[in-house]
Amino acid sequence: MSIPSDIASTEAFVPEVPPLGLPSLGLEEDTGRRAGAGPWRRAWLLMRRDKPTILAAIVLVLIVLSSLSAPLYAGYVAASDPFRSNLSARITVDGKRVKVMQASTEGLGLGVTPIGPTYGAQYFLGADTQGRDVAARLLYGGRNSLLIATSATVICLVLAAIIGITAGFFGGVTDQILSRILDILWAFPVYLLAISLSIVLLSHGIVIGPIEITGDSLLLPIVIIGIIYVPYVARPVRGRVMALKRSEFVLAATGLGIPAWRILVNDILPNVSTMLIVFVPLMMALNIITESSLSFLSIGVQAPDASWGTIIQDGQTLLYTRPAVALAPGIAIALTVLSLNVLGDSIRDALDPRTKLV
Repeated sequence: MSIPSDIASTEAFVPEVPPLGLPSLGLEEDTGRRAGAGPWRRAWLLMRRDKPTILAAIVLVLIVLSSLSAPLYAGYVAASDPFRSNLSARITVDGKRVKVMQASTEGLGLGVTPIGPTYGAQYFLGADTQGRDVAARLLYGGRNSLLIATSATVICLVLAAIIGITAGFFGGVTDQILSRILDILWAFPVYLLAISLSIVLLSHGIVIGPIEITGDSLLLPIVIIGIIYVPYVARPVRGRVMALKRSEFVLAATGLGIPAWRILVNDILPNVSTMLIVFVPLMMALNIITESSLSFLSIGVQAPDASWGTIIQDGQTLLYTRPAVALAPGIAIALTVLSLNVLGDSIRDALDPRTKLV
């Protein structure tokens, strides 16, 4: 039977313009009119057109670079040790030598008050109750807060991926055991669990064979925060894997006798990786807030280390006289979390086909 000429021509199936009601994304110009740009390239093209996403990325990069420059700022600009008390120090402000800890003008005039923001090289944001440079401590605190949040996110996503993929793909008894463990962790309020673990482990630390983590180590809040959020990521991963396991391409691969490990590597992991990438900025934002909360309660980062949470705690007694001590790290937390949430939403929209062209 012959095929009509109007059907045989492939051009009859190629639309000249986008369908009515659906805006053109302009991807044809960026990809040289190639058919089917890859999902990662498509996501990048969508994200770079979103001005809030670009602004959030710029803010986040500036915060990270500023935090990484903490030793340079403390050594060459502030010229002070942000981890040592400077109660008797003097600095030059507008050509005059002034004390860092000044006589109090409140009430009976007893005691001392830290110097306020000078907006100069030294004590740009003023001093805390120990006479330490708040700006230098803010940068060091940001470095520790970002380090803890990033490391805890990696631990959480790795554990959640392993548990979720194993439970969802193998099912049966394996799924029952892992799901019940997740249910136990899920039953505890997340902050109550974090506080309980922190209080217990601060005094005893963690000892696993030759590995020992002391109570004053940054690894302790990293491990605690990384573990408490595993159920919140593992459950969506498990559900995604169970859906993929019933998909046609996985059933076809199973029917062809392809080994399970090859199906996991070639079919399951690539499809789950997009979900994990979406979780990265969202979990980092959540981990920053959790770490700051624990450090504010003195059960997170321990002295002499600093974090944004410990600096807020140092400034709570100075809210009426030197509010910059507590407000500066609070603003840093707000900007960082807001930037991460905007990036997370943008990545989710770019990688999820169901949110396209809505």
